[in-house]
Amino acid sequence: MNLINRVIDRGLQANRLAATVANNAFDRMFRPGALIQSNQTPFETIARRAPMTVRYYPPLDQGSIPLTDGSSLPVQTTEHPVPLVIVPPLAATSVIFDLIPQRSLVRYLRARGFRVYLVDWGSPGERYAHYSIRHYAEEMLGEALAAVREHSGVQPISLLGWCMGGLFSLIYAGLSHDPHIRNLITIASPIDYRQGGIAARVTRAMELPAYLIRKYTSFRVHNIDPTYLQVPGWMNSLAFKLTNPVGSLTAYWDLFAKLADREYLVHHTTTSHFLDNMEDYPGGIVQDFIVKVGVDNDLSRGRIEVGDRVSQFDSIECSLLVFAGEADAIVTPKSAQTILNLVRSPDKEFVIAPGGHAGVVMGNKAQSAVWAVLAEWLDTRSALSD
Repeated sequence: MNLINRVIDRGLQANRLAATVANNAFDRMFRPGALIQSNQTPFETIARRAPMTVRYYPPLDQGSIPLTDGSSLPVQTTEHPVPLVIVPPLAATSVIFDLIPQRSLVRYLRARGFRVYLVDWGSPGERYAHYSIRHYAEEMLGEALAAVREHSGVQPISLLGWCMGGLFSLIYAGLSHDPHIRNLITIASPIDYRQGGIAARVTRAMELPAYLIRKYTSFRVHNIDPTYLQVPGWMNSLAFKLTNPVGSLTAYWDLFAKLADREYLVHHTTTSHFLDNMEDYPGGIVQDFIVKVGVDNDLSRGRIEVGDRVSQFDSIECSLLVFAGEADAIVTPKSAQTILNLVRSPDKEFVIAPGGHAGVVMGNKAQSAVWAVLAEWLDTRSALSD
């Protein structure tokens, strides 16, 4: 009788497992929207300047938030006076900072007592193909920070930028000479394009052809109509995945093997949605990055022309915290670390954290190795009297 009961129990378990797998597979294929959990943290839009908007994340209404390791973080009831402005890159959307509730940087920082704002660059379609570094790092970022200051009622601010967002923050600081930038944090932001990684191999391959073209022809990249250089979002998504082709393929095998795990399915679908829905690179940005950032490697010398002005990194004196991903195939630690030798900041620190280019800010270890570290660093640097 016991044997029969065990057989029946196993049969029922197998049926329940099959039903769970079938239901999860159906949702993944036909109802992915039911699984995607990004952008769940409430926010208010405080400014618009097409295609950009500026978000403010008000205090959380719960006493604690869940973390990726299963623990919870108490929500601080007192706020740090100095606002923190998150500056995303282009192509990769701001979704990465609010991926899922348990892996949301904006929610984490809000729980740690920071007044969190975020610049959302929006969708730069063909209408904005001419947008260059000047438009993002000078005009729009300047307007976003003015909106933050008006909304918060204070002048000092902290900036936090991932990848190109970190570059925009540095370029703005070196261009504006803004004395009220209290702290600046960059995560995986490339400074020296000759220091290894995919970017180094590409730019080195371009050196000789670029030299010969400049010397013997009148052709210049900046003379091309920027609409022809617009890089569509689908191409950016593909290029990002090709930086880790094995990981991209095994992720789908893992999905197949774990279809019965609803939580894993939610995480995988949400992350895939982020990676599959990147935005365009405006042609003007492509022109600037090919010539100024890539071939000429201007950032490594601590200066870059922005329109008819020059951003000088040696004019930056605010506190600086720099992160790099130890397995980053796009921005190597050496490339990111170069900025420490270019700024005048007396208070500066460099941290190598686990993960690749995206993993350093959104990976399983980012919460403890990056988020907690930058929060502790900002804790002592976010009072108005500092």
